[in-house]
Amino acid sequence: MEIMIHSTSLQQDPPTHPAPPPKASTRKAGGWKAIKYIIGNESFEKLASMSLISNITVYLTTKYNLSGIFVVNVVNIWNGSSNITSLAGAFVADAYLGRFRTLLFGSIASLLGMGTMTLTAAIHQLRPPTCDGRHQSHCPHPKSWQLAFLFIALAFLSLGAGGIRPCNIAFGADQFDINTKKGRSQLESFFNWWYFSFTIALVVALTAVVYVQTNFSWVLGFAIPTACLAVSITIFLLGCRTYFYKNPRGSIFTDIAKVITAACRKHHLTVGPASKHSFYDPSITGSESPTLTMLTHTDRFMFLDKAAMVADPSELDNQGIAKSGWRLCSLQQVEQLKCLVAVLPVWVSGIGCFIAMDQQSTFGILQAIQMDRTIGSHFMIPPGWMNLTSMIALSIWIFIYEQVYIPQARKITRRDTRLTMQQRISTGILMSILCMLVAGIVEKKRRDSALKHGSFTSPTSFALLLPQYVLSGMTEAFAAVAIMEFLTKQMPESMRTTAGAVFFLSLSIASYIGALIVNIIHNATKKTDQLSWLGGQDLNKNRLDYYYYIVAALEVLNFVYFNFFASHFVLSSSAGCEKRQLENSIACHPRTLSECEPNEEEKGLEMHNNH
Repeated sequence: MEIMIHSTSLQQDPPTHPAPPPKASTRKAGGWKAIKYIIGNESFEKLASMSLISNITVYLTTKYNLSGIFVVNVVNIWNGSSNITSLAGAFVADAYLGRFRTLLFGSIASLLGMGTMTLTAAIHQLRPPTCDGRHQSHCPHPKSWQLAFLFIALAFLSLGAGGIRPCNIAFGADQFDINTKKGRSQLESFFNWWYFSFTIALVVALTAVVYVQTNFSWVLGFAIPTACLAVSITIFLLGCRTYFYKNPRGSIFTDIAKVITAACRKHHLTVGPASKHSFYDPSITGSESPTLTMLTHTDRFMFLDKAAMVADPSELDNQGIAKSGWRLCSLQQVEQLKCLVAVLPVWVSGIGCFIAMDQQSTFGILQAIQMDRTIGSHFMIPPGWMNLTSMIALSIWIFIYEQVYIPQARKITRRDTRLTMQQRISTGILMSILCMLVAGIVEKKRRDSALKHGSFTSPTSFALLLPQYVLSGMTEAFAAVAIMEFLTKQMPESMRTTAGAVFFLSLSIASYIGALIVNIIHNATKKTDQLSWLGGQDLNKNRLDYYYYIVAALEVLNFVYFNFFASHFVLSSSAGCEKRQLENSIACHPRTLSECEPNEEEKGLEMHNNH
């Protein structure tokens, strides 16, 4: 089968873009001098958002008189919405605004949302009267308009997250030139240090912010993250002259729809050596073509190849350009979709891990509320501080891995030896199983102790919760970081924003599935038992430990699924890593296989080695 090469634009239906931000004239822009501004912006933004995420369960319980299944549903749906808006953010960034402007507008939306949340705490009329949590069944519930105002604030925060989350990692990765050995080396450490830097900032700052919210004033506690968002925007703008900008080239989601449509229309065509049809494979032209990468045609998911097959010469105009992108797509568009399809099995495993992680921000906090949180005779630990345990565990592991394990392994083996992607994800799933088992055991002990003493708050110390939060942090350190890195490196540079959106989409689906599981168990057990396992006003009257064991069983299934099926897609990703570099607007046909050979395990993870 022949491949037709045309010196035409790859994008058949280019959108009209607004003028991009000032673009650096040389590749001297970017690098670590730009990363410090991006990480600074990310640290303050995470401080603001996580100070709310860590304590929103407490806020809704104490100030809105909400509890049980309603709180869990609100938190899960809000978290899910904040992540699913990443798809819209990725579309806008790729098609219209670019990553810089999308990040900026997302930060502004988050600032508006956090400011609105501060108003709910400052103006008493915006929420119901405060009530004692021990007698919450008799407390006045919030009015519909009060909930509406609260949901508006959460909606602004979700919109902001949609602009920030798919772009911050991608914009940071843009600052490194992966066509150089130095750039590739810097990119390898960027992901871990990105996680490490803002996590340390969170650990230092959230201890104070959450403590202020819980023990002093919710108004001040929300005003601090609002100010931090303003600082993050300022830091981000200060770095404008140091960034390396990439112009929006059109949304990959539009191309995906085109490829699927064209492939379905040509389902009757035959794919393979016996086919008499040629492929439409135009070269890339334009000012940015020397920096772009063309993906080599692969034999995987061959049904999609039909979208690029020229079934009739009339599909091309006199210059050899496709007349309709919905009937004929380029091989590059097809290969981009194949890249996305290839990561889905591993992506599904990530969803399973995130379901376990989500439990600590809802049910874990509710457990802490009904435990002895005192240290000494005067100090009481805020429930929201429990999430810091996960962050500390994550930070400690990344520091040990980067500063101790890798240097020592390099001395012993005389090469840069890192844990493989399969090892990290598999370990993360194991951590999620242990996390749920430990959580179930601790909950049974907490509940039995409370019932024995006939009290709402169990005399059991909050310290028993620390192991499950540590395991949750280790799940994130192994699985979440690895999956984020996997998605980003398995896709070409033009799809980095999509990789970020896909990662946060998995978080969103995990939140929605978590809410679905909670409601199914609540309704099922309500019919069979005298009291539901979940959803009551008092955890002592529920069986939260049974719920944890069910989630642990799901994680066991996820472990089997990954090791016997999804892990093969991690291994095979390096096999199809061929690419073609563009020089002077001409496609170079020799495949750069020498760059793709994984002579070290981690080299199979580099983005230029995946297709």
